[in-house]
Amino acid sequence: MIRYILKRLLLMIPTILLTSLLIFWAMDLTGGDPVQTILPENATVEQQEALRESMGLNRPFFIRYFDYMLGIVTGDMGTSYVTKLDVFDTFMHRLPMTLALGGTALLISVIISIPLGIWTALNQNTWKDTLGMVLALFGVSMPNFWLGLMLMLLFSLQLHWLPSGGSGGIQYLVLPAMTVGLGLAALITRTTRSAMLDVIRQDYITTAKAKGASHHRVIYTHALRNAMIPIVTAVGMQFSLVMTGSALAETVFSWPGIGLLIVNSISKRDTPMVTGSIILCCILMALINLLTDIIYAYCDPRIKAQYSSKG
Repeated sequence: MIRYILKRLLLMIPTILLTSLLIFWAMDLTGGDPVQTILPENATVEQQEALRESMGLNRPFFIRYFDYMLGIVTGDMGTSYVTKLDVFDTFMHRLPMTLALGGTALLISVIISIPLGIWTALNQNTWKDTLGMVLALFGVSMPNFWLGLMLMLLFSLQLHWLPSGGSGGIQYLVLPAMTVGLGLAALITRTTRSAMLDVIRQDYITTAKAKGASHHRVIYTHALRNAMIPIVTAVGMQFSLVMTGSALAETVFSWPGIGLLIVNSISKRDTPMVTGSIILCCILMALINLLTDIIYAYCDPRIKAQYSSKG
Protein backbone atom coordinates (compact mmCIF):
# COMPACT_ATOMS: atom_id res chain seq x y z
CA MET A 1 0.00 0.00 0.00
CA ILE A 2 2.81 2.44 0.86
CA ARG A 3 4.53 1.81 -2.46
CA TYR A 4 1.27 2.32 -4.27
CA ILE A 5 0.76 5.68 -2.53
CA LEU A 6 4.32 6.77 -3.34
CA LYS A 7 3.83 5.76 -6.96
CA ARG A 8 0.65 7.83 -7.20
CA LEU A 9 2.42 10.81 -5.66
CA LEU A 10 5.24 10.55 -8.20
CA LEU A 11 2.72 10.43 -11.04
CA MET A 12 1.51 13.85 -9.90
CA ILE A 13 4.75 15.44 -11.16
CA PRO A 14 4.08 15.10 -14.93
CA THR A 15 0.46 16.06 -14.32
CA ILE A 16 1.52 19.28 -12.61
CA LEU A 17 4.04 20.06 -15.36
CA LEU A 18 1.49 19.59 -18.13
CA THR A 19 -1.20 21.53 -16.28
CA SER A 20 1.10 24.44 -15.52
CA LEU A 21 2.30 24.60 -19.13
CA LEU A 22 -1.25 24.63 -20.53
CA ILE A 23 -2.45 27.28 -18.07
CA PHE A 24 0.61 29.46 -18.56
CA TRP A 25 0.18 29.19 -22.33
CA ALA A 26 -3.56 29.92 -22.17
CA MET A 27 -3.00 33.01 -20.05
CA ASP A 28 -0.31 34.14 -22.49
CA LEU A 29 -2.77 33.84 -25.40
CA THR A 30 -5.50 35.92 -23.74
CA GLY A 31 -5.82 39.52 -24.81
CA GLY A 32 -4.92 42.47 -22.68
CA ASP A 33 -1.85 43.57 -20.82
CA PRO A 34 -1.44 43.15 -17.04
CA VAL A 35 0.62 46.34 -17.02
CA GLN A 36 -2.50 48.26 -18.05
CA THR A 37 -4.32 46.74 -15.08
CA ILE A 38 -1.62 47.53 -12.55
CA LEU A 39 -0.71 51.07 -13.55
CA PRO A 40 -3.12 54.01 -13.48
CA GLU A 41 -4.62 55.27 -16.72
CA ASN A 42 -2.34 58.32 -16.85
CA ALA A 43 0.86 56.23 -16.72
CA THR A 44 3.44 57.16 -19.34
CA VAL A 45 4.84 54.78 -21.93
CA GLU A 46 8.20 54.84 -20.15
CA GLN A 47 6.55 53.77 -16.90
CA GLN A 48 4.74 50.95 -18.66
CA GLU A 49 7.92 49.69 -20.32
CA ALA A 50 9.84 49.90 -17.05
CA LEU A 51 7.21 47.86 -15.23
CA ARG A 52 7.06 45.35 -18.08
CA GLU A 53 10.83 44.99 -17.90
CA SER A 54 10.83 44.51 -14.13
CA MET A 55 8.08 41.88 -14.35
CA GLY A 56 9.87 40.05 -17.17
CA LEU A 57 6.88 40.27 -19.50
CA ASN A 58 9.05 41.20 -22.49
CA ARG A 59 11.01 37.94 -22.36
CA PRO A 60 10.19 34.88 -24.53
CA PHE A 61 7.41 32.57 -23.37
CA PHE A 62 9.48 29.50 -22.48
CA ILE A 63 12.00 31.53 -20.52
CA ARG A 64 9.21 33.04 -18.45
CA TYR A 65 7.68 29.57 -17.94
CA PHE A 66 11.02 28.06 -16.95
CA ASP A 67 11.65 30.83 -14.44
CA TYR A 68 8.18 30.35 -12.99
CA MET A 69 8.60 26.58 -12.59
CA LEU A 70 12.06 27.11 -11.10
CA GLY A 71 10.44 29.32 -8.50
CA ILE A 72 7.85 26.63 -7.70
CA VAL A 73 10.62 24.08 -7.17
CA THR A 74 12.29 26.42 -4.70
CA GLY A 75 8.98 27.01 -2.91
CA ASP A 76 8.06 30.33 -4.50
CA MET A 77 4.78 30.33 -6.47
CA GLY A 78 5.11 33.99 -7.33
CA THR A 79 3.43 37.22 -6.35
CA SER A 80 0.11 38.51 -7.59
CA TYR A 81 0.32 41.24 -10.19
CA VAL A 82 -2.70 43.00 -8.71
CA THR A 83 -2.63 42.54 -4.93
CA LYS A 84 1.16 42.14 -4.56
CA LEU A 85 0.47 39.23 -2.17
CA ASP A 86 2.12 35.83 -2.19
CA VAL A 87 0.14 33.37 -4.34
CA PHE A 88 0.51 30.40 -1.98
CA ASP A 89 -0.48 32.41 1.09
CA THR A 90 -3.52 33.83 -0.71
CA PHE A 91 -4.61 30.38 -1.85
CA MET A 92 -4.24 28.89 1.63
CA HIS A 93 -6.17 31.81 3.08
CA ARG A 94 -9.09 31.05 0.73
CA LEU A 95 -8.86 27.26 1.04
CA PRO A 96 -10.76 26.91 4.39
CA MET A 97 -13.75 28.72 2.88
CA THR A 98 -13.87 26.32 -0.06
CA LEU A 99 -13.37 23.36 2.29
CA ALA A 100 -16.32 24.51 4.37
CA LEU A 101 -18.50 24.94 1.30
CA GLY A 102 -17.43 21.66 -0.30
CA GLY A 103 -17.66 19.62 2.89
CA THR A 104 -21.12 20.95 3.78
CA ALA A 105 -22.37 20.46 0.22
CA LEU A 106 -21.05 16.89 0.17
CA LEU A 107 -22.70 16.15 3.53
CA ILE A 108 -26.03 17.45 2.23
CA SER A 109 -25.74 15.40 -0.94
CA VAL A 110 -24.87 12.15 0.87
CA ILE A 111 -27.71 12.56 3.37
CA ILE A 112 -30.17 12.99 0.49
CA SER A 113 -28.76 10.77 -2.25
CA ILE A 114 -27.83 7.46 -0.61
CA PRO A 115 -31.21 6.85 1.12
CA LEU A 116 -33.01 8.04 -2.04
CA GLY A 117 -30.90 5.78 -4.26
CA ILE A 118 -31.56 2.75 -2.04
CA TRP A 119 -35.29 3.58 -1.91
CA THR A 120 -35.60 3.81 -5.70
CA ALA A 121 -33.62 0.59 -6.22
CA LEU A 122 -35.84 -1.34 -3.81
CA ASN A 123 -38.93 -0.01 -5.60
CA GLN A 124 -37.72 -0.51 -9.15
CA ASN A 125 -40.26 0.06 -11.94
CA THR A 126 -42.83 1.58 -9.59
CA TRP A 127 -44.08 5.14 -9.23
CA LYS A 128 -41.62 5.63 -6.37
CA ASP A 129 -38.72 4.74 -8.64
CA THR A 130 -40.06 7.05 -11.36
CA LEU A 131 -40.48 9.92 -8.92
CA GLY A 132 -36.95 9.50 -7.57
CA MET A 133 -35.43 9.39 -11.05
CA VAL A 134 -37.40 12.43 -12.19
CA LEU A 135 -36.06 14.38 -9.21
CA ALA A 136 -32.53 13.15 -9.94
CA LEU A 137 -32.85 14.09 -13.62
CA PHE A 138 -34.10 17.53 -12.65
CA GLY A 139 -31.14 17.97 -10.31
CA VAL A 140 -28.63 16.90 -12.99
CA SER A 141 -30.16 19.19 -15.63
CA MET A 142 -30.53 22.24 -13.39
CA PRO A 143 -27.68 24.80 -13.68
CA ASN A 144 -26.09 25.71 -10.38
CA PHE A 145 -26.26 29.43 -10.96
CA TRP A 146 -30.01 29.26 -11.72
CA LEU A 147 -30.71 27.22 -8.59
CA GLY A 148 -28.62 29.64 -6.55
CA LEU A 149 -30.57 32.61 -7.86
CA MET A 150 -33.90 30.88 -7.16
CA LEU A 151 -32.86 30.01 -3.60
CA MET A 152 -31.67 33.57 -3.12
CA LEU A 153 -34.98 35.00 -4.35
CA LEU A 154 -36.98 32.69 -2.08
CA PHE A 155 -35.03 32.60 1.17
CA SER A 156 -33.36 36.03 1.04
CA LEU A 157 -35.64 38.42 -0.81
CA GLN A 158 -39.05 36.90 -0.08
CA LEU A 159 -38.75 35.17 3.30
CA HIS A 160 -35.76 37.14 4.64
CA TRP A 161 -34.48 34.04 6.43
CA LEU A 162 -30.94 33.91 5.08
CA PRO A 163 -28.40 36.41 3.70
CA SER A 164 -28.05 36.61 -0.06
CA GLY A 165 -24.26 36.46 -0.11
CA GLY A 166 -20.96 37.16 1.56
CA SER A 167 -19.35 35.30 4.45
CA GLY A 168 -19.66 35.27 8.21
CA GLY A 169 -21.63 32.86 10.36
CA ILE A 170 -23.16 29.55 9.37
CA GLN A 171 -26.22 31.32 7.96
CA TYR A 172 -24.06 32.58 5.07
CA LEU A 173 -23.06 28.99 4.22
CA VAL A 174 -26.55 27.50 3.92
CA LEU A 175 -27.61 28.77 0.49
CA PRO A 176 -24.33 28.13 -1.41
CA ALA A 177 -24.00 24.69 0.21
CA MET A 178 -27.58 23.80 -0.76
CA THR A 179 -26.95 25.05 -4.30
CA VAL A 180 -23.91 22.82 -4.76
CA GLY A 181 -25.17 19.91 -2.64
CA LEU A 182 -28.47 19.41 -4.48
CA GLY A 183 -26.63 19.12 -7.79
CA LEU A 184 -24.26 16.54 -6.32
CA ALA A 185 -27.14 14.61 -4.75
CA ALA A 186 -28.73 14.02 -8.15
CA LEU A 187 -25.59 12.37 -9.57
CA ILE A 188 -24.87 10.28 -6.47
CA THR A 189 -28.52 9.13 -6.33
CA ARG A 190 -28.31 7.69 -9.84
CA THR A 191 -25.00 5.96 -9.02
CA THR A 192 -26.39 4.51 -5.76
CA ARG A 193 -29.48 3.19 -7.52
CA SER A 194 -27.46 1.48 -10.27
CA ALA A 195 -25.01 -0.04 -7.79
CA MET A 196 -27.78 -1.35 -5.54
CA LEU A 197 -29.67 -2.86 -8.49
CA ASP A 198 -26.55 -4.79 -9.49
CA VAL A 199 -25.99 -6.07 -5.95
CA ILE A 200 -29.51 -7.05 -4.85
CA ARG A 201 -29.75 -9.47 -7.78
CA GLN A 202 -26.68 -11.44 -6.65
CA ASP A 203 -26.97 -14.98 -5.31
CA TYR A 204 -25.51 -14.17 -1.90
CA ILE A 205 -28.36 -11.71 -1.29
CA THR A 206 -30.87 -14.48 -2.02
CA THR A 207 -28.91 -16.80 0.28
CA ALA A 208 -28.94 -14.23 3.10
CA LYS A 209 -32.69 -13.87 2.77
CA ALA A 210 -33.13 -17.66 2.75
CA LYS A 211 -31.14 -17.95 5.97
CA GLY A 212 -33.63 -15.67 7.69
CA ALA A 213 -31.62 -12.45 7.82
CA SER A 214 -33.74 -9.38 8.44
CA HIS A 215 -34.56 -7.01 5.60
CA HIS A 216 -32.53 -4.22 7.24
CA ARG A 217 -29.48 -6.47 7.62
CA VAL A 218 -29.71 -7.74 4.04
CA ILE A 219 -29.90 -4.23 2.59
CA TYR A 220 -27.52 -2.26 4.80
CA THR A 221 -24.99 -4.94 5.78
CA HIS A 222 -24.77 -7.19 2.74
CA ALA A 223 -26.04 -5.17 -0.22
CA LEU A 224 -24.95 -1.60 0.58
CA ARG A 225 -21.48 -2.60 1.73
CA ASN A 226 -20.81 -4.44 -1.52
CA ALA A 227 -22.23 -1.54 -3.54
CA MET A 228 -19.97 1.03 -1.85
CA ILE A 229 -17.17 0.99 -4.46
CA PRO A 230 -19.05 2.89 -7.21
CA ILE A 231 -20.72 5.08 -4.57
CA VAL A 232 -17.37 6.01 -3.03
CA THR A 233 -16.03 6.67 -6.53
CA ALA A 234 -18.91 9.02 -7.29
CA VAL A 235 -18.61 10.81 -3.93
CA GLY A 236 -14.83 11.20 -4.30
CA MET A 237 -15.05 12.52 -7.85
CA GLN A 238 -17.81 14.95 -6.96
CA PHE A 239 -15.94 16.20 -3.91
CA SER A 240 -12.80 16.85 -5.95
CA LEU A 241 -14.87 18.73 -8.53
CA VAL A 242 -16.57 20.79 -5.82
CA MET A 243 -13.25 21.69 -4.26
CA THR A 244 -11.84 22.89 -7.57
CA GLY A 245 -14.89 23.85 -9.61
CA SER A 246 -17.47 25.60 -7.45
CA ALA A 247 -16.72 28.94 -9.08
CA LEU A 248 -20.30 29.54 -10.22
CA ALA A 249 -21.80 29.14 -6.75
CA GLU A 250 -19.04 31.18 -5.16
CA THR A 251 -19.53 33.95 -7.72
CA VAL A 252 -23.33 34.03 -7.31
CA PHE A 253 -23.12 34.21 -3.51
CA SER A 254 -19.86 36.19 -3.33
CA TRP A 255 -18.37 33.38 -1.27
CA PRO A 256 -14.64 34.16 -0.80
CA GLY A 257 -13.29 30.77 -1.84
CA ILE A 258 -10.85 29.46 -4.41
CA GLY A 259 -13.33 29.54 -7.29
CA LEU A 260 -14.08 33.25 -6.84
CA LEU A 261 -10.36 33.94 -6.49
CA ILE A 262 -9.60 32.28 -9.84
CA VAL A 263 -12.50 34.01 -11.62
CA ASN A 264 -11.42 37.45 -10.40
CA SER A 265 -7.78 36.73 -11.23
CA ILE A 266 -8.66 35.67 -14.77
CA SER A 267 -10.67 38.84 -15.34
CA LYS A 268 -7.68 40.91 -14.18
CA ARG A 269 -5.23 38.76 -16.17
CA ASP A 270 -3.26 37.99 -13.00
CA THR A 271 -1.14 35.18 -14.48
CA PRO A 272 0.81 34.16 -11.33
CA MET A 273 -2.38 33.94 -9.24
CA VAL A 274 -4.31 31.98 -11.89
CA THR A 275 -1.46 29.58 -12.66
CA GLY A 276 -0.52 29.00 -9.04
CA SER A 277 -4.12 28.51 -7.92
CA ILE A 278 -4.89 26.00 -10.67
CA ILE A 279 -1.67 24.07 -9.98
CA LEU A 280 -2.63 23.86 -6.29
CA CYS A 281 -6.16 22.80 -7.29
CA CYS A 282 -4.64 20.07 -9.45
CA ILE A 283 -2.58 18.83 -6.50
CA LEU A 284 -5.65 18.97 -4.26
CA MET A 285 -7.73 16.97 -6.74
CA ALA A 286 -4.99 14.33 -7.07
CA LEU A 287 -4.79 13.98 -3.27
CA ILE A 288 -8.57 13.59 -2.99
CA ASN A 289 -8.56 10.90 -5.68
CA LEU A 290 -5.72 9.14 -3.88
CA LEU A 291 -7.71 9.26 -0.62
CA THR A 292 -10.68 7.77 -2.50
CA ASP A 293 -8.54 4.86 -3.68
CA ILE A 294 -7.31 4.26 -0.14
CA ILE A 295 -10.91 4.19 1.12
CA TYR A 296 -11.57 1.44 -1.43
CA ALA A 297 -9.28 -0.84 0.56
CA TYR A 298 -11.41 -0.41 3.67
CA CYS A 299 -14.61 -1.07 1.72
CA ASP A 300 -13.32 -4.19 -0.04
CA PRO A 301 -10.38 -6.25 1.35
CA ARG A 302 -9.79 -7.69 -2.12
CA ILE A 303 -8.69 -4.27 -3.36
CA LYS A 304 -6.26 -3.93 -0.46
CA ALA A 305 -4.76 -7.29 -1.40
CA GLN A 306 -4.50 -6.10 -5.00
CA TYR A 307 -2.67 -2.93 -3.92
CA SER A 308 -0.30 -5.03 -1.83
CA SER A 309 0.43 -7.38 -4.72
CA LYS A 310 1.09 -4.45 -7.06
CA GLY A 311 3.36 -2.91 -4.47
